[in-house]
Amino acid sequence: MKKIYLWFTENYLSIIVPLILLLIWESCSRFNLIETKFLPSPSWIIREFFILLSNGELVRNLLISIIRVAEGFFIGVSLGIIVGIQVALNKNLQKSVRFIFGILRPIPVIAWIPVLILWLGIDESSKIAAISIGSFWSVLVSVVQAIRNVDKKYLEVAKVLRKDYKTTMLDVILPSTLPEIFTGIRIGIDVAWRSVIAAELIAASAGIGYMIMYARELFQIDIVLVGVFSIGLTGIVIEELVKVAERHLLRWNTNIYQEEVTRKI
Repeated sequence: MKKIYLWFTENYLSIIVPLILLLIWESCSRFNLIETKFLPSPSWIIREFFILLSNGELVRNLLISIIRVAEGFFIGVSLGIIVGIQVALNKNLQKSVRFIFGILRPIPVIAWIPVLILWLGIDESSKIAAISIGSFWSVLVSVVQAIRNVDKKYLEVAKVLRKDYKTTMLDVILPSTLPEIFTGIRIGIDVAWRSVIAAELIAASAGIGYMIMYARELFQIDIVLVGVFSIGLTGIVIEELVKVAERHLLRWNTNIYQEEVTRKI
């Protein structure tokens, strides 16, 4: 009970402010101050949410989108870490790809979707490829920057002691870069989630993005808003799960980490 009270005292504003906004929205709908045909009331949206939840349509579409994100995100993160390490540690490679990466990185994922559909078709491959591209750049940039920020004295000591590449990576570089890499992963999962919605809006027969687009064509604004808010809530849950994993893997503090690295090298 005490933990709940402490949590509420720390987060009461984040609870009260949305509730006030919902009450204002509901009141405006009840007194016909807004056109409910275009913006249904919160109570009506919540009602539709439970209907879609009970008939399984919302859960089914969300699960399809989440599976797509998981597959594409795993590919994008893996490639981002591998390529990022190589680029950060190889100056010649860094110079070689600087111009290419400079052109490709600013291109939004949604611009790739028509190209990917032409190359891979409208099945799962194009959607997973779009998610992979979206998450790849966030992780790549974080990995490169994290390795650049590694304390040079640790690398110098490892070099003096003639530690091999594997030992230097696992015992020196990787532990010191994990906090920044996780920052890139959090950004990457956000981009991946947005990428799958964009892909499903353009070409899909299932998924939360498809549900939103199909409801829009039928002018079912309440279902559209259920889908939109479900995307946001699912994004929050995914981000919190990543934070839990980050806290679990990064239990050390700075002093403990420094002592551990010094002992290993």
